[in-house]
Formats: sequence, C-alpha cells, structure tokens
Amino acid sequence: MTDRLSRAALVAVLAVLGFVVPAPAAVAATAATSCYGGAVTVHYGEVRDFGPYVTTSRCTDINMRMTGGDADFGWACVQFARAGGCNYWTKIGRSWTTIATDVLNGTKFTVPNGVDLEGSSATFQIAF
Repeated sequence: MTDRLSRAALVAVLAVLGFVVPAPAAVAATAATSCYGGAVTVHYGEVRDFGPYVTTSRCTDINMRMTGGDADFGWACVQFARAGGCNYWTKIGRSWTTIATDVLNGTKFTVPNGVDLEGSSATFQIAF
C-alpha cells in the first residue's frame, strides 16, 4: 500500500511540474486495438471498390480519412452487401469522418471508388 501511495505522489508531483508520465502498458495495448488502430490503408484508383470488408467489434461506426496524396478531399459512401446501394455520400478530408453509423458486427460492405477526387491522388484509411 505504501509503494502505491509513493508512486501516486511521485506521479502527481511530476504532473504538476509539467513532466509527462508514460501510460501503463495495459493502456497502450488498449489503444492499439481501438477502432482506429485496426484501420486499413487504401489507395484511390487502384481498385473499383475498396473492400469487401466485414465490420468488427472495434467500432460501432465505419470511419474514413485521407492520409496522403495531393487531393484536398474525396467522397465516400458505404455499400452494404444486403442493401446493394450506397447509404449516402460524405466528404472525406484529413480528419476521421463517420461514413456509416451504428453498424452491426459482422456486416459485409464495400466503399465505392468511382467518384472523382478534388485532386489527382489520395491515400485513405478505413476503420471498422
């Protein structure tokens, strides 16, 4: 018990002084398996549709962001295998953007790649 109090007091003093205290290994492991930690990287123009993918328990939504290329933004929708058509078109920039919400685990989907970019190249990440 005394060791825990000593560590807690030391961490508090260091935090007050502005030092960064690394997170415990358990917290770092959790972050690695988070929604964004399982993202896949895709390149615009390499395929007609990104996927197919199957949603996981890491995310309740399907998220996407642009990570490279000279485009300012792109457009994305989610095409669910059961529905056949796109849900709705969403503008995708450099920040994570939700392209489908409240998606059940085990749902098969693709992200069509048929819309022109506002630029000539782009790399995206999709988290699901």
